[in-house]
Amino acid sequence: MDPVTLEITIKVHLKEMRERLDHAASIARAAQACADAGNIEKGIEIALDVEQLIYEVNTFLNAASLINRISKT
Repeated sequence: MDPVTLEITIKVHLKEMRERLDHAASIARAAQACADAGNIEKGIEIALDVEQLIYEVNTFLNAASLINRISKT
């Protein structure tokens, strides 16, 4: 992979990670608000929406890391 494509690819992966983490943080804030208001069950229900986002973030992180390692060989 040429250096320009490598840089663009890693930047896109990092951007996608940040966007999903921002979304996950907003979900976590909503879950905490429910819990703080006394509705623990609803807080947990909302918090579970973070699961898919965390999976995607982990996938982007693994991909960016792998691309970076491969580029150094």
